[in-house]
Amino acid sequence: MSGSGTDFRAEPWHADDHFIDGAWAPSVGAGRIEVVDPATAEVWGSVPLAAPEDVDAAMRAARRAFDEGPWPRMTPGERAEVLLRFADEVEARAAELSATNTRENGSPVAETGGAAANAAGILRYFASLAPHLEREDVRAFPHGGGESVVRRDPVGVCALIAPWNFPINLVVIKLAPALLAGNAVVIKPASPTPLSIRHIVEAARAAGVPAGVVNLITGNGATGDAMVRHPLVDKVAFTGSTEVGRRIAAACGELLRPVTLELGGKSAAILLDDVDLDAFAAVFLRSCMRNSGQTCYISTRILAPRSRYEEIVDRIAGLVAASPQGDPFDPATVFGPVANGSQYESVREHLESARAEGARFATGGHPLPGPGFFIAPAVLADVTPGMRVAREEIFGPVVTIQPYSDVEEAIGIANDTPFGLGGIVFSADEERAFEVAERVDSGSVGINFFASNHAAPFGGRHDSGLGVEYGIEGLEQYVSFKSIHRRPRR
Repeated sequence: MSGSGTDFRAEPWHADDHFIDGAWAPSVGAGRIEVVDPATAEVWGSVPLAAPEDVDAAMRAARRAFDEGPWPRMTPGERAEVLLRFADEVEARAAELSATNTRENGSPVAETGGAAANAAGILRYFASLAPHLEREDVRAFPHGGGESVVRRDPVGVCALIAPWNFPINLVVIKLAPALLAGNAVVIKPASPTPLSIRHIVEAARAAGVPAGVVNLITGNGATGDAMVRHPLVDKVAFTGSTEVGRRIAAACGELLRPVTLELGGKSAAILLDDVDLDAFAAVFLRSCMRNSGQTCYISTRILAPRSRYEEIVDRIAGLVAASPQGDPFDPATVFGPVANGSQYESVREHLESARAEGARFATGGHPLPGPGFFIAPAVLADVTPGMRVAREEIFGPVVTIQPYSDVEEAIGIANDTPFGLGGIVFSADEERAFEVAERVDSGSVGINFFASNHAAPFGGRHDSGLGVEYGIEGLEQYVSFKSIHRRPRR
């Protein structure tokens, strides 16, 4: 394990309040949620467990802000100016955001150090879409005799529920479009990572977001369920597991409430037989094991041609074995701990199933001694499509490598999953790779790399979710369309 970097663990952080109606308000709920540093397994912070009265207070504040406040009545351009100030305030808190995020979930500072800049970039991108909401959208009747003015109104009060793997940016990709469209929001972070988002709320207040437009409560799954079902909520946005997403979708269906769900993934990287392994190696860790494997879209299933199989296994195993693991506050660390105790046990269980089912451990896969939730990053070879590790989302530092005989078989294996979130095709011939990518049944596919584009829609198919985030399409998840029909002007 790599050596220790700067010590950011000196001060505990025990919060007693929620952010409601523009101010920090003491929690009605007496329960507490402990925050554990996954690198040391020590409790270093805590937040209140919201009572139903706290949830209701936050929702009522959001409803007042939407029904009576200035935010929905400002022009999109005016709201965009606030978002630009918001972006500046987020960047001013970059060091605090990175340190808190790393201490909450063990993401290495090499990852969290860019969280503020990425969040600011998202805010600035959506601010640039104000003209889309301001444009005059008039559409003639196909057979004449009239025209329709299409309005994009804010949907209302939005419940934003975030996961623990990227606790900042997976809030901001919901918050930015919701705010630009003129909505009010109530945010609930995941229970293991409830503190870093407080920096974002403070940045919003400093930027001049009016009271009640952004509210924050902390709690558990029951808190999230109360938010989803609250009578004042008009829209739900959730990122997390498919299991929880199904329950949220069922509740929203019952209530006829619009919902955006970004759920699990089991994406495949198809290495074609002409793959340039040096080019592949340069992007492998980011594309296939980002954030210690705790990233929804990464391609954790490597599909390798039989003709080059052992060469590819050896190259990947060497890359992983040579990547530093240890203290996430060390800038050299690539692999930190698994984010929390329950996920640590889940990853161990998956690795035990792989061993029992006959996978070959090319490197890693064993718990590391000492404090914290560390597992040596694993490369599993000779994996077959029926193995549990080939079918279930592991969400830890594990990749599998499966052989294929021809391109048709590779595409079949890639698509033989209930998920459909990401994917990559690696080839020296980009046109050939593009043709294969078009046949991968997934919401996003990369050619020789993978990255999210703020300007392009990102969403999953099948068990990977409903709706999209990013792009104009992501903005329109937060509007309600109205068509006003009239006779043509003379």
